[in-house]
Amino acid sequence: MGRINALPSTSVLAGIVRHSFSAARGCLLLSLAGLCLSCLAEGFKVELKDFDRTDGTSARWTTWAPREEIKPRCFVDSVHFRSAPDALAICGNGNAAEYGGWVYPIENIKAGRYYRLTAYYRTESVQYEQRQVVARLTWFDQQGRQVGQADHAYETSVEGEWKRLMLRVPALDQAVRVNLELRLGWAPQGTVWWDDISFEETAPPAPRVIRVGSVSLRPRDTANKEANLNVFLQALDEIAKDRPDIVCLGEAIPVVGNSETSVGAAEEIPGPITSRLGERARQHRMYIVAGLFEREGQAVYNTAVLIDRQGNVVGKYRKVYLPREETDAGLTPGMAYPVFTTDFGKIGIMICWDAEYVDPARALAVQGAEIIFVPAAGGYLIQLQARALENHVYLVSSGYDVETAIINPQGEVLHATRESGVYKTIPIDLQERFMNPWLGDMRPRFHKEIRWDIPVAELADRHD
Repeated sequence: MGRINALPSTSVLAGIVRHSFSAARGCLLLSLAGLCLSCLAEGFKVELKDFDRTDGTSARWTTWAPREEIKPRCFVDSVHFRSAPDALAICGNGNAAEYGGWVYPIENIKAGRYYRLTAYYRTESVQYEQRQVVARLTWFDQQGRQVGQADHAYETSVEGEWKRLMLRVPALDQAVRVNLELRLGWAPQGTVWWDDISFEETAPPAPRVIRVGSVSLRPRDTANKEANLNVFLQALDEIAKDRPDIVCLGEAIPVVGNSETSVGAAEEIPGPITSRLGERARQHRMYIVAGLFEREGQAVYNTAVLIDRQGNVVGKYRKVYLPREETDAGLTPGMAYPVFTTDFGKIGIMICWDAEYVDPARALAVQGAEIIFVPAAGGYLIQLQARALENHVYLVSSGYDVETAIINPQGEVLHATRESGVYKTIPIDLQERFMNPWLGDMRPRFHKEIRWDIPVAELADRHD
């Protein structure tokens, strides 16, 4: 018998699954053990019978696959486990087309209430876990029909040799049952083990409302970078009246509208310009994103900085995609897509020409960026909308020959202008879910279904 664990009585709906696995002899079924899920809500109780040690079946856990010929080997293992015997295991069994796993139904779900799924997993010989290892919730109505689309757990954290998946979502309208589904796909030599699985009703997440600001400003006929900086500092003072949490300025703010060159205006970072911007950030208690030119040794980069509320440079992004005009001017391309943690969430930065390509925004989103800021000289609004929509993130731009815009994760433009001297602040809730009626919540689907395992560079080298 496996250990039975109950969540604290403050949980309305709770369940713990404890299992373990064995790597010996590949996917050999080794042993079976006890399993219990208990629910503490008033008038609500779900129980699982012990596993039958003869055939490994359960009154509640069942195995599933779309087709019998691609069904994985599912077994209960009491040799390897996270905290106590046993673990649910799924093995590819040498089948390249393998897809399927375990299913556990939970009744008496209340539509609109929030539930939290937590599960720990460990893999062996699984090449791309984000796509191949799946934990999801599928909702059903009173007639047993599926309601909406499944919710995928995609946020992971490493805890020793195991990874922790967590998903907190509301039960969909008309839902009275949910299937907890654990799957492995297309891993012929792979095995995944699941342990310490819990499902409980939880409080709704608190709103995360922040105020994002964008500055549409194009200096003209200014004397030098110092004059430019003064113009942008005045703009920060103006937009600060709307109490933004973070403000996006344009690309190359030291040189736009004057005769200075990118190389001539370049400074080390931190440097004089970031010091002046930091004063405003500290004065107005806001983050600032601004496009500058950075010198490091012999290299000059088109760089955007992130300055925090205390006035410190806490991040910088070097433009990866340089148009030929910038390489011909002697600039050096960046080599990374960093994501930065703020006091309200994770953000990423692109610069202008980066928006022409899909991989910068994709790389930022998959690292958890919730907002992408884009200082830009030119471009197309529709491309900015595409980057927001395809990655399901907010996007805030500040442009000269492209719209200064604020765009939501559905690609909808909340604000856009090309007029210089327009400063806009909009509140957004980073906790809001954007549901497609046919596809569900696309942000977790994006993370679970994106094909990072296909090497694009190799495809580009083929000339057939």
